[in-house]
Amino acid sequence: MKLLTVAIPSYNSECYLSKCIESLLPGGNDVEIIVVNDGSKDRTSEIGHEYEAKYPGIVKVIDKPNGGHGSAVNAGLAAASGLYYKVVDSDDWVKESAYLAVLDKLREFVGSSTVLDMMIFNYVYEKEGAKRKKVMRYNHALPVNKVFGWNEVGHFRTGKYMLMHSVIFRTKMLRECGINLPEHTFYVDNIFVWEPLPYVKNMYYMDVNFYRYYIGRDDQSVNEKVMIARIDQQLRVNKIMIDYMADNKKLIAAKPACKRYMINYLDIITTVSSIMLILSGTEENLAKKEELWKYLKNKDASLFYRLRFGFLGGGMNLPGKGGRKLSVEGYRIAQKIFHFN
Repeated sequence: MKLLTVAIPSYNSECYLSKCIESLLPGGNDVEIIVVNDGSKDRTSEIGHEYEAKYPGIVKVIDKPNGGHGSAVNAGLAAASGLYYKVVDSDDWVKESAYLAVLDKLREFVGSSTVLDMMIFNYVYEKEGAKRKKVMRYNHALPVNKVFGWNEVGHFRTGKYMLMHSVIFRTKMLRECGINLPEHTFYVDNIFVWEPLPYVKNMYYMDVNFYRYYIGRDDQSVNEKVMIARIDQQLRVNKIMIDYMADNKKLIAAKPACKRYMINYLDIITTVSSIMLILSGTEENLAKKEELWKYLKNKDASLFYRLRFGFLGGGMNLPGKGGRKLSVEGYRIAQKIFHFN
């Protein structure tokens, strides 16, 4: 059994894949690297198989029909032999020194009396054209270099939440919680890093800059224009998260700090959905914004009132054209403060 499985969801990734794989190879035989070729039409599969032939027992390739990012993450998890599971997108990479430190720490937990469910670390925005690299760290909210539970988790500042980039989960826990990401849908990483949280008991945060998140390409899924074009997929993810909160109240309520974090994260997602619908400027999408908030109210009225009349929700629901203009201006200010794409 491997210590860590790293899944690399890959679609038409020939320009990036080698750099990603090369950054993971220093993990040696303790790491399983699964390249999930999601129906690529370029040399992605060929590149993956070249590494598989060169590093047998370390690199593995799964060739599958196109099903989207979530489908590739699911396929990697189903095939994983590692005690822990990490997703690294094919255009991203990891920092070797931090990577090796993370692996050393994971080894300490193997066979110990403490079962580690989630490891957290920093990620760095490798933003196209940016001279200064923004580091997303969590030492303001999480204890450093110690095992802790939800009762020790502090307040997360707006815009600083744990993303797929910044976590490693215990593989068995992911399987036991039954996570299954939707196919042919972008933005499912929000579900992946959020839905397992009520099952997490023990966490460990290392204040190291492990993950390098490449951002800023015109065709990237988090590009604003692309998000508006794919708004129905964002809304699908948003509603799946609303459903999960409504359908698992007892489970989530058992850990109050976890519940607070999950609500705040959902608040951010719903705000992003709302502002993208406003930015599109179409009557159809403005109607979709109203429908989203009605959906939330019908699913969970108390959650609706908490979000709708909170700081973010209130700012996204100002009346009339003037209100929508203020919402957009507020969003632009937030972009500058929090370095949204």
